[in-house]
Amino acid sequence: MEHAILAIGNFDGIHRGHAAVIHRAQDLAAARGLPCAVLTFEPHPSDFFGGLGTIFRLSPLETKAALVEKLGVDGMIVLTFDAALARLPAEDFVRDILIKRLGAGGVIAGYDFHFGYKRGGTPAFLKAAGETHGFIVEIVERIDSDESGAIQIASSTATRAALEAGDIPQATALLGHPYVISGPVIRGQQLGRTLGFPTANLQAPPSCRLRHGIYAVRAEVDDVSYDGVASYGRRPTVDNGAPLLETFLFDFVGDLYGKAMQVSFVAWIRPEEKFESLEALTAQIARDAEDARRILRGAA
Repeated sequence: MEHAILAIGNFDGIHRGHAAVIHRAQDLAAARGLPCAVLTFEPHPSDFFGGLGTIFRLSPLETKAALVEKLGVDGMIVLTFDAALARLPAEDFVRDILIKRLGAGGVIAGYDFHFGYKRGGTPAFLKAAGETHGFIVEIVERIDSDESGAIQIASSTATRAALEAGDIPQATALLGHPYVISGPVIRGQQLGRTLGFPTANLQAPPSCRLRHGIYAVRAEVDDVSYDGVASYGRRPTVDNGAPLLETFLFDFVGDLYGKAMQVSFVAWIRPEEKFESLEALTAQIARDAEDARRILRGAA
């Protein structure tokens, strides 16, 4: 994508502030007849410096790629964030990566984006580098609102805090889209099947700090969307094991093992709890399913 307009950033979650940066890159690219791409980094720099799981990732790479694709950009470029990149001075990043390697026609970044060794590449530095090297640079300042309303507090940090509290409406408002956990459906203990509520199970990313509990969800498999109810947590009535996302899809019959599934969180229902018996658990699951159906009918 020679001379592409690049929206550059970590873009964890692709929240409304991130979308504003990407949309500005799209507008500029369209006006100049150039392609538009997102330039991002893996692993997240916080995980590189602090170790895997240091930060609650809102959108691991595959999820981020799916969200970027929905925005309609021409592609996504992923740079490996390693020791060499961490040590690279900001001027070398501009010259060796943006210009020589990628042939950028322009760069769009947010007001808080920093890059290069010890974060020496500030927005002001990037703008000056564009003038020196002859490529377009625009810095998207913090905006007050977008078509969905107020956006002042839209940030990855605020979104993580909302999800850790189980505040799904707040997280959705900040992101501009539902929070998603995706991955291949794996085999569990198949206890749900014996209880009359067979579940499709996903292993959430290790860094996931979503509040443990029961949620109304929508799941997408093979480009078909299903309403459902999901439990994210350790199953204290059964084994108190590693956190797992277990989703009961309404009105679905079939085998999902190994299939890719995306689960979008619509609403919080209740905290995870331990029941005295499997019979009590089964009765509560039935009530949860009815609550989820009611919520999802209202959210349609």
